[in-house]
Amino acid sequence: MSLKAKYILFVTLIHAVIIFLTFRLLNENKLYFILSEILVLASIVIAIQLYQDFIQPLKFLLMGAEAIKDQDFAVKFKPVGKYEMDELIAVYNAMIDQLRNERLQVMEQHFFLEKLIQASPIAIMILDFDGNITKANPKAQELFTLPEYFTTIFPLSQIQHPIIPHLLLLANKEAQTVQLNGLATYKIQRSFFMDRGFARPFLLIEELTTEILATEKKAYGKVIRMMAHEVNNSIGAVNSILDVTKKYIEEPDLQNALNVATERNDRLNLFMRRFADIVRLPLPNKELKSMSAIVNNAVALMRLQMEQKGISLQATYQENPKQVAVDVGQMEQVLVNVLKNAIEACEGNTAKTIKVSVSNTQILISNNGKPIPKTIEQQLFTPFFSDKPEGQGIGLMLCREILNNHGFTFSLQTNEENITEFTIHFV
Repeated sequence: MSLKAKYILFVTLIHAVIIFLTFRLLNENKLYFILSEILVLASIVIAIQLYQDFIQPLKFLLMGAEAIKDQDFAVKFKPVGKYEMDELIAVYNAMIDQLRNERLQVMEQHFFLEKLIQASPIAIMILDFDGNITKANPKAQELFTLPEYFTTIFPLSQIQHPIIPHLLLLANKEAQTVQLNGLATYKIQRSFFMDRGFARPFLLIEELTTEILATEKKAYGKVIRMMAHEVNNSIGAVNSILDVTKKYIEEPDLQNALNVATERNDRLNLFMRRFADIVRLPLPNKELKSMSAIVNNAVALMRLQMEQKGISLQATYQENPKQVAVDVGQMEQVLVNVLKNAIEACEGNTAKTIKVSVSNTQILISNNGKPIPKTIEQQLFTPFFSDKPEGQGIGLMLCREILNNHGFTFSLQTNEENITEFTIHFV
C-alpha cells in the first residue's frame, strides 16, 4: 500500500470514529454537537492541507527520480513559496546542476580520450575480463589486420602475428621490448583500468623499428665515414711511396713484394668503399615496373651459378601482374643478394632446391639448404654481422636499407619444416 493510501485511510478512520462518538455522546446537547461538528470539519480541512504539504514533496521527489532514471538532467523545479518545499527544491536543483556538470565533464573527457586513442601511433587493444578483444584503435587494426568493429567475441590468441605469444605471456603492469626476425622491434605493455570495480586489461604495442634503425644508421654511418677517410688518406700516400720505390728497385723478389703490398692496399680500399656505399645509398628513383619482370631478370642472372652447383630452380610468376613503384636497379641488387645467400645455403645439400614465387603482393624466395640457427636469427640484419668466415655483414644490411627506403616490409626465417624463406611484402 502506498503512503498516500495509508494516510487517507488513517485520516478517514480517525474522523469516522470522532464523528461516531460525537453523535453518540453529544446528540442531546445541540450546541455542543454543532460545535463538535465544526471542529471535525476544521480537522478534515487541516488534514487535507497537511496531505498536500506532505504529498507534494513526494511528487517532486518522484518526478525528479524519474528524470534522473531517464538521464534527463535538464528537469528543474521552481520555488512554490513554502519554506520546506523551497528548501527541498533548492537542494534538488543544486544536485541536478552538479550531476549535469559532472556528466558533461565525463562526456568531454571520454570524447577527448576516444579521439586520443584513435589518433595514437601506438597500437591499443582493450580486452574484456576473459582476455578477448572488445576494441582496437586504427593502428592496432592495421598492425594485426583486425576488423573495424567486433560483432562477436574475438580471442587474442586467434590473431596470426608473431608478437601475439609475447602478449599472451605478459603480466599486468609489465613492459618488454621484443625483436622479431632480427629487425622489427616492438615495446609491448599490459596494464589495466577500473571498470565497475574490476580491473579490466588493455595492451599497448609501440613499434620502435624506425627510430632504432635511424639511430643505428647515424651511429655506424659516422664510424664508416671516419674509417673511410683515414684509410683512403693512408692508402693514397702509401701507394705513392710504393710506386716511387718500384722505380729504384730491380730485384724481382722485392718488386713482387711491392706489387703484393699495392694489391693489398687496393683490396682494402675496395673493402672500405663497399661500406661507404651503404652510407651514401641514394633514395630510390622509383618507376612503375612489373615485379615479375624484375625477379625474372635477377633469376636469369643467377641461373648459371645454380646449374653449376646442381641446384634445382622452381619459379612461378603472377599472371597479368600489376605494376609497382620501385627502383629497378636497387631492387635487382636486393634479389641478387638474396639468391646468392640461398645458393650458398644449399652448398653441401643433396637435394638442393630454390623456389621463387611472385604474386601481386609479395616475393617469396625459399631454399631447403642449411637452416638459420635460432641463436643468430635475431642478428641477421645487424650491421656488420655475418656467420660466414669471410663475410663482412654487408649484403643483408644493404638489403635492409633498400627495402626500408622503398617502404616494403620483409622477413627472413627458417620455418618448422627447415625451409628458409625470405619474404618481401610490397603491398
